[in-house]
Amino acid sequence: MIGRISGRLDWRGPDHVLIDVRGVGYIVHVSERTLAGMPGLGEAVSLYTDLLVREDLLQLFGFPTMLEKEWHKLLMTVQGVGAKAAMAILGTLGAEGVGRAITLGDARAVQAAPGVGPKLAQRVILELKAKAPGVMAAGVGLSAKAAAEDLVIEADAAPVRKPAKVDEGASRRAAASADALSALVNLGYGHGDAAEAVASVAGEQLEADTAALIRQALKRLAPK
Repeated sequence: MIGRISGRLDWRGPDHVLIDVRGVGYIVHVSERTLAGMPGLGEAVSLYTDLLVREDLLQLFGFPTMLEKEWHKLLMTVQGVGAKAAMAILGTLGAEGVGRAITLGDARAVQAAPGVGPKLAQRVILELKAKAPGVMAAGVGLSAKAAAEDLVIEADAAPVRKPAKVDEGASRRAAASADALSALVNLGYGHGDAAEAVASVAGEQLEADTAALIRQALKRLAPK
């Protein structure tokens, strides 16, 4: 499985690019948003990739961050959403916009993507609403952009020892609030506003999990 490609940008098409990696050219399909953010021809470029394998076709899809790659894979789990439709949704909304639209149940935002009708947009909302908060909470760790000069793709995580439990309920609520805050900051909200919204919801709903905190905080942060 090809997880990342780093090389020289040799050619740009309407929905794909050609990246030269030590003399071998790889065609990588990208969204309009990703294409717009890429460097000029001849410059170094790096993309996280997902390889789509079919009986008669191999296609590479490229993403500037692991967060977008995860959203692409999740979108394709929805019946009727193929690789290109998922790219269209990401190209229109971006990773953060997709998370916000699904969490808030905004089918119209998803429908704004080329080729996505109202029924398919509603299906995306219904099938992914429960899964969206998990991806959003992990967003901070997945948002780093692929860099051509990176030498290490994966590193073994150091073991983490959990501290002794003092108050399981308090610890759980603190963890849920921290995850919700990270997700909101990753979506572009100011730390102060996001923290205030999460704290307000957490104070009113003591048993709220991360998903519930994110949903309710987003409603409080939405423009009136």
